[in-house]
Amino acid sequence: MTQRINAQMNHLHRIIEIGDVQCVLNLRMNQNTFARLCYLLTHVGGLVESRYVCIEEKVAMFLSILAHHKKNRVAGHDYIRSGHTISTHFHEVLRSILLLHPILLVKPSPVDHSCTNEPWKWFKGCLGALDGTYVNVHVPSLEKGKYITRKGTIAVNVLGVCDKDMNFVYALIGWEGSAADARVLRDALTRDDTLKVPRGHYYLCDNGYANVEGFLTPYRRVRYHRDAWGNRAVGPQNYKELFNWRHSQARNVIERAFGLLKKRWAILRSPSFYPLKTQNRIILACMLLHNFIRSEMPDDPIEEVNDEVVSPTHEIEEDFINNFDASDDWDIWRENLALSMWNTHS
Repeated sequence: MTQRINAQMNHLHRIIEIGDVQCVLNLRMNQNTFARLCYLLTHVGGLVESRYVCIEEKVAMFLSILAHHKKNRVAGHDYIRSGHTISTHFHEVLRSILLLHPILLVKPSPVDHSCTNEPWKWFKGCLGALDGTYVNVHVPSLEKGKYITRKGTIAVNVLGVCDKDMNFVYALIGWEGSAADARVLRDALTRDDTLKVPRGHYYLCDNGYANVEGFLTPYRRVRYHRDAWGNRAVGPQNYKELFNWRHSQARNVIERAFGLLKKRWAILRSPSFYPLKTQNRIILACMLLHNFIRSEMPDDPIEEVNDEVVSPTHEIEEDFINNFDASDDWDIWRENLALSMWNTHS
């Protein structure tokens, strides 16, 4: 028994105490960030020690499963624990992390008139960007049809909204992969726990969405994505191309956020065998941990190498956009913004 306990403690020591490099490699965060997370999970998330398993080991088990998509059997071998023990503590930590959403989801700050950073300085009042991404999942055979994406995979359609610094501010998880992005966004605007967009502000979106108040899209049938520009030395030839070019540069923040999220957490890169509800919760937990790591680790080596919903709980008395209807006024507003960019550019 003593030999087994010593082996368990030695494994934990190798992961979190030898140094930051090993800690980041195994758990995706350095030692100080790991200690801070354990503190929050204990004092805010309500995570408690078990008779034979300390807080640090529970959290390390959980993070290693997310980071490397380890099966229970493999994690049990690594930590010298039974599969039942691994499963029990995985779900304990998952519940505690989800309780941290009021702390870990970020309240976006609009681009102000003093901003000089490219390309954001052209989008005053912008809160960030949004898009949908697919996360492959396992579903019961009878349910598979509605989860088939346009790429032919079985997945959920995840709506992610981030600020200009790649922090997630809202997530709607659980829609079937066959659902159109615009349909998912409409749901986010009409449900009780809604995506809040104060009037006078907006998010950047691609053409999978409509150009409506609060959601600024590029011009259709005009060059937009980077590969459409190629390596041409010739830049934008008119105001619509210039607008699309700058819009693409700024909106790319959500694509980078999704890319970093999936790069950090291997469990998001292939289906897991948890029940679908648990898979959705895992996706949300990964997004919350993404924000936590970015707030605690300014130098993130992962970044350097290149039907659940949560919204911020900051309640502010504002007039929010609560519909998704087309408006000539919003099209005119986009036109004026694009022309002002062109006049300055020329």
